[in-house]
Formats: sequence, C-alpha cells, structure tokens
Amino acid sequence: MRAGNLDRLVTIERFTNTVDDFGTPVATWAEVATLRAQIVSASTEEFIRNGAEAETVIVFRTRYLAGVTTADRIGYQGAAFNIKETTEIGRRKGLELRCVRAE
Repeated sequence: MRAGNLDRLVTIERFTNTVDDFGTPVATWAEVATLRAQIVSASTEEFIRNGAEAETVIVFRTRYLAGVTTADRIGYQGAAFNIKETTEIGRRKGLELRCVRAE
C-alpha cells in the first residue's frame, strides 16, 4: 500500500452514550480516529423494494487500525457510511472497508 494512493481523509465514528450539560444521557456518534484512505471502488446500485431505491456502495482501503468493526461507521465528505464488511490486508498491513451510505 503506497502512501501516495491514500489521498482521501475519512473519520471512523463509534456509537456511544454521553451525558449532556443537564445530566441527561444522549446517544451520539463519537469520532474514534481520522485516517488517510483510498477509494477502491464506488457504485450506486438500485434495488426494487416498494419502488426504486438507490444504494451507494463504496470500498475504502486504509492503514490497519485495531478495533474497527461493522458497528462503526465512516464519515467522508460530510456523509456517513455504515461499515458492512471489514477485511484485513496482509498481516495488519491495512484494512479494506466495504460501506453503504447511511440514510
């Protein structure tokens, strides 16, 4: 994995519970890490479910980061993408994250 190919900036976010100023628990997405990434493929697929619906699928390749799971999501260019699959590249050399745009 060449550093020059990692030309995008993404954030990994995790769903957490925090407490606001009034002591009320609030569920929110918290930033875990900011990483450089490469877009391997991006496509829009249409499925027929009660009409036509477009689903944006994108595959990010990044350096290895321990603890990334399908419960996390990726923030990229102001949009959120749910992680559907994580694949380790080599022996902790990198990660390939298959994501679907969150609605």
